Formats: sequence, structure tokens, C-alpha cells
Amino acid sequence: MTAVVRLGPDFTRWDELLSLILDAFAYMDGIIDPPSSAHRLTPASLAAKAQAEIAYAAMEGQTLLGCIFCRPESESLYIGKLAVGPRFQGRGSGQLLLERAEKLARDLRLPALRLETRIELTGNHAAFARWGFVRTREYAHPGFDRITAIEMRKRLA
Repeated sequence: MTAVVRLGPDFTRWDELLSLILDAFAYMDGIIDPPSSAHRLTPASLAAKAQAEIAYAAMEGQTLLGCIFCRPESESLYIGKLAVGPRFQGRGSGQLLLERAEKLARDLRLPALRLETRIELTGNHAAFARWGFVRTREYAHPGFDRITAIEMRKRLA
């Protein structure tokens, strides 16, 4: 049975979590430009990110299946580094992580979830749309003269 747990100060498996994120994002290499910010993560920066934000892991027993990092903003809960290990995809872990983010947003009385995804990742756009997200903005990363990413939001009832 899959459980979603908060990553607190007692979590020590940052190397393993980083490996999971990099594995989950590996399919993007050679597709997106600029490269994913996941390549700049280290175990230490992940631990710091979990302290600055609110992080959860999907677990099956002691097995890490996926993660999500949430950052409260004034009008939404920002979702970042949503990742499910490739061999665990399609089993509902991503949905459980998003449901946990929705609960957190409601607990914080935030009216929406917000995320960003790369313009090239049309499969992600479609998956997020199925989960109720709508495209709200397009933008270019610094140094680019073309659209490189989109923002999507999900309004919460």
C-alpha cells in the first residue's frame, strides 16, 4: 500500500531521492532547452529545499516511489519537482502526491495549485490537464527568445 509522508528533519535518504528525481526527469534530456534544473540539485540542496518548502514522498514500505515539493505563495501553492520513479509510474503515486498538495493548499486556505512545465513536454501538459490544470501563461527562460515553459493552475473548490 502506498503512503504519502512528509519529509522532515529525520529523513536522511537524500542521495536516493536525488537519484529518483534524476531518473524520473531523464527522458527530458535532449528534448528540453534549457536543461532541467534537476541537474543542479545535490543531496544537500534537496535537504535545504525540503526545509524551505514542504516536501512529501510516496512510499511503499521503505521503497521511495516519488516526491513533490510545495511552496506556499500569496495566491497559490506552487508545485515543484513532482517526480515518480520510472518503474513506479502508472500506479497512482503521482495522483496521491497531487492530492496531498491539494489538501495542503486547502489547509493553508490557498485557492489554487500552480506549476510550471516545459513547452516541449506536451505529454505533461495533457496529464496535468486531465488532473484539472489549465494553461495560464507562457514565458521564456532568461537568454531565450522563444517560449520555453508554460504555467498551469488548478483552481480548488
